[in-house]
Amino acid sequence: MAEVLSVKQMYAADRAAIALGISGESLMEAAGREVARAILNQFGVQPTAVLCGPGNNGGDGFVIARHLKKAGARVKVALLGNRAELPGDAALMAKRWRGRVVPLDEMALDGAALVVDALFGAGLSRGLGGAARQILQAVEDRGLPIVAVDMPSGVQGDSGEVLSHAPQAALTVTFFRPKSGHLLYPGRGLCGALRVVDIGIPDAVLKTIGPCILENNPGLWLSAWPPPSPMGHKYSRGHAVVLSGGAGKTGAARLAAGAALRVGAGLVTVASPKSAVAENAAHLTAVMIDPWRDGKDFRALLNDPRRNAVCLGPGGGVNKGMRDNVLAALALKKSVVLDADAITAFAKARKGLFAKLHENCILTPHEGEFGRLFEGQGDKVRRSQRAARACGAVVLLKGPDTVIAAPDGRCVINTNGPPDLATAGSGDVLAGLCTGLLAQGVPAFEAAAAACWLHGEAARNFGPGLTAEDLSPGLPEVLVQLRA
Repeated sequence: MAEVLSVKQMYAADRAAIALGISGESLMEAAGREVARAILNQFGVQPTAVLCGPGNNGGDGFVIARHLKKAGARVKVALLGNRAELPGDAALMAKRWRGRVVPLDEMALDGAALVVDALFGAGLSRGLGGAARQILQAVEDRGLPIVAVDMPSGVQGDSGEVLSHAPQAALTVTFFRPKSGHLLYPGRGLCGALRVVDIGIPDAVLKTIGPCILENNPGLWLSAWPPPSPMGHKYSRGHAVVLSGGAGKTGAARLAAGAALRVGAGLVTVASPKSAVAENAAHLTAVMIDPWRDGKDFRALLNDPRRNAVCLGPGGGVNKGMRDNVLAALALKKSVVLDADAITAFAKARKGLFAKLHENCILTPHEGEFGRLFEGQGDKVRRSQRAARACGAVVLLKGPDTVIAAPDGRCVINTNGPPDLATAGSGDVLAGLCTGLLAQGVPAFEAAAAACWLHGEAARNFGPGLTAEDLSPGLPEVLVQLRA
C-alpha cells in the first residue's frame, strides 16, 4: 500500500465506495470498529474518555465508544456541540450509543486512563480554539495517552502543519491509505505510531482517484535496478565521476565516490584538482583519480562516453568554475547529480541552469539550498513538485521527511531515515548513491528514490553513533536483504 492520498482524494475514495453500493453507515461502523480494535490491541481495556467532534470524526468516536464498552471498558463520551445537530451517519451512530453524553470540558477526563481524540480529522482547515483546544491541552497536562482518529486534531492533513495547536498522540489510526500529513513533519511526529486500517473501501477506487504521491519502498524502483548480469563486466555497470574540491576540501567527494562504487557502479573516478591529487591518493584505492587543472581539462576528462554519470557539488566550492563545470557536464548530456555547492553556485543564475537540465538529472538540496533556487510557498510535497516542473529535473528535497519529485508530477515521501543521519557528510553519501545508480542506467526518479531508501536503511541498521563513513560499509547488508 504505497499510495498516499490528499484529503480531497480521501473524500473522493469515500464517495467512490458509496457509488459502488457501500453505505456511508457501513464505512463509519467499520472505521470505529477498527479503531477500537487497534486500541484494545495496544492498550487493552482501559477507562476511556472519547472526545467527539461535530462531524463524521465524531461519528467514528461514538462507534469506538460502543465497541470499547462492549469489550468491558468504562467509557465516557464528551461531545463538542449539540447532539441534535450531528449530520447524517454521525447522528445515526450517536443514537446507537446508549450511554451518557457529557459536555466537552475537563470534567470529562476524570477517571480516564486513555483519551480518544475524535474531534476533527485530516480535513481541518483552521486552528483549534475554544473548548476543543482547552480539553486537549488538559489531556496533555494530565499526561494521558491519546489515540487520534484519522489525524491528531489540529494537524492539517495534506501538509502535516500544526494550524494552531495539536496534541501528541501515542497512536493514530487512519483509514484506507495514509495522507501526506501523516508522513510530513511536524504532523508525522505528532501521530505517534501510525496504523492504516481497512474499512471496506475497494482498492479499485484508486484508479478513479489517480494518486501521484507514494510512500517510498523498494517495490517502486527495484525492477528498474536489475542485479548484476553474469555476463556483465565493470564497463557494463557504468563509470561515475565525482568532482573533488581543492586541497583540504576533498573528504566530501571521497564519501560520494565510495558510495557510488559500493552501490554498484563498475568504475568510479574522482576528478581531482592537481593541488589535491596527493591528498585524495592517500585515501583512495578502488576509486581512481584523474587530475584536472582548468575547465578545459575537466571537459576533456568527461569526453569519454563511458563516463556516463557525474556528481558535482560535494566540497567543490561556490564559484564560476563550479558553474562552468556543471554546464560542461550538462552539455555533454551526462547523467548529473547536483548537490551542495553546485546548487548554491547557481543562486543568481538559475534560469541558465534550468535551461540546460534534462530528465537524467537529480538535484539534492536541503531546505536552505532549495530556497536559493526555488520558491518556498506551500507544503513540502507541493514545493518539491513545483520545483521539479520548473527545472525539468528530479528534485530530492532532503530532511527527516525527504520528498522526491519528478517533472511529470510523480512524488515519493521517504520515511525510513533515522535522526542519526543528521551528521556531517551523510548528504555527500546520498549524492554518491544517486550517481552510482544513474551510472548503472537507473532512471533519475527511481535512482533518487532508491538512493534515499538505501541511505535510510543503512543508517537504521547501524543505529546510534553513526557517522557518514559508516554508511557505505553498511550497504552490503541492506543489499543482501533487498536482493533476497
